[in-house]
Formats: sequence, C-alpha cells, structure tokens
Amino acid sequence: MIEKIKIYKVYFFLVLCVLFWSGNFILGRFIKDEISPIELAFFRWIFALIFIFPFSLKYMNLKKCIKITKDHFFILSILAILGITLFNTIVYIALQTTQATNALLINSTTPLIVLFLSFLILGNKIKKIQILGFLLSTFGVVFIILEADFTQLSNYTFKHGDIWIIVSATVWALYSIFLRFKPKELNHVELFTTIVILGIIYLIPIYLYQGYSIKEEFEVFYNNWQIIFYVSFFASVLSFYFWNYGVSQIGPEKCSQFAHLMPLFGAILAYFFLNETIELYHLIGACFIGVGIYLSLFLAKH
Repeated sequence: MIEKIKIYKVYFFLVLCVLFWSGNFILGRFIKDEISPIELAFFRWIFALIFIFPFSLKYMNLKKCIKITKDHFFILSILAILGITLFNTIVYIALQTTQATNALLINSTTPLIVLFLSFLILGNKIKKIQILGFLLSTFGVVFIILEADFTQLSNYTFKHGDIWIIVSATVWALYSIFLRFKPKELNHVELFTTIVILGIIYLIPIYLYQGYSIKEEFEVFYNNWQIIFYVSFFASVLSFYFWNYGVSQIGPEKCSQFAHLMPLFGAILAYFFLNETIELYHLIGACFIGVGIYLSLFLAKH
C-alpha cells in the first residue's frame, strides 16, 4: 500500500512538472507584446537562481563546485549555453510568431531528434522501426506546419516561429546528449546551480546589447511580475525538483513518457487562455507524431 502511494506521488509530481512546462509555452505566447523574449529569458533565470539559492546553500559544496567548474569548464559551458542561454530564449522568440499549440506539437518531436543526433554524434545504432517512427513524426510536423494543405508545399514559406521551434527542439536535443558528459562529481543541485550561473553570464551580453533602460526594465518587471514568478519558480525550480525526484524513483526512460503530455496540456491551456482553436490538422498531425514516438522509443525496445 505504501509503495502504491509512493508511486502515485511520483506520477503526480511528473504530471505537475509537465503541466508547468506547458504553461511556460502558453505564457510566453500570452505576453509576447508586453515583454521581449530576451527580457523574459533574463528575468526567468535571474529569479530562478534567487529561488534555488537556499537549496544551493544547503546542498552545495562551494569549493568543490569551483574546482569542478575549472576542470570541466568546456562541457559545463556547453550545457549552460544550450540549456539556459539559448533554449527558452529561442522558444520565446518562436512564440512571437507561431501559435502555442503548434510550438508544443513540434517541440514534442525532441525525443526523436535526440535519437537521430545520438546516431550522428555518439554512433548509437538506429533500428529500422525507429527510422519509420522518425519519418512518421516528421510527416506529422510537416502536416501541422502546412495546415494539412500539401498543395502549398512548392511555394510555402515557413513561419519564422515554426522554424525557431525546430531550432529550439534541436538545441534541447543537443543539451540532452551532452548531459551524458556532465561531471559526475556534482549532485543535481550543484549541477543546476552551476549551469544557471554560467548560462546567465553568457546571456548578460545579449541582454545588455538590447539597450534596455533601468527605468524601462522596472516597469516591465512591475507589469509582468506574476508571469515572471511563474516561469522562474514553477516552470524552472519546482519542475526541476519534480523531474529529478521522478528520475531518482522510476528512472529517466519512464519519466520521458510524461513529457508527451505537453501537447495535450498545452492545447487545452491555449484553448482557454489564448483562444486558440484546436483544428483537425492539429489532431491528425499529433497522431502521426504520437505513433512515430511510440515506434521509435517504446516499441523498438521490445
């Protein structure tokens, strides 16, 4: 009985984690006219660092972290640039010009991009059924982007947002691959804190280059502090804790299955909060993506 309660607790935390991540996409689209992508990314990670700071004090060995950072500066910088500096910044840029529903569905192909890049970078073998799954999911993405109208394929111009989401998914896939080379000496809190600090350092020049005034930034923060709080605390710190708790209890492979709830949660949230309609082509494209993911990640294991 206790074990069942424990496993349900893990599932509940993972569902919340994915829900919070879906909300990040919705809010990024919701305030696209109020705050720039660079500002939102900068505020997000500054306040995430503030929120994680108490845990860092408790669980971090500062001297060890400084030494490990010096010894493994290159890989930690790669992780920071991909996971902190670029990924969410690009997502917020994409949400300026594409629907949140589109973004979430296209982003759901990330596990397949990981599979493909693992083959190219790490030399991991790919089975025929995984190739079929990759092709089906790619077809699903194209189906959504073209809005089921393949007659426009010859003269179609990609929406900038759709291209940016594909780029962001690739960035996250690269982050996931290079995460395998993280320093084993760092615990979860130490690793997260370290890459957040490095990621902010690399983000600062981009932020300063925009030429924002201090007065302007205070106004932006004052007018959007609730959303900044959400993306910093719920979509960053809490989701980080829930995800890592889940991984420690049931493993990364089972946890990854919960990430596929993002398009479902996102579409529901977008319907209620952004007045985005769920079209038939969204559902058909989602089916192709879902079948492709199942063939590539789950059926291929048997």
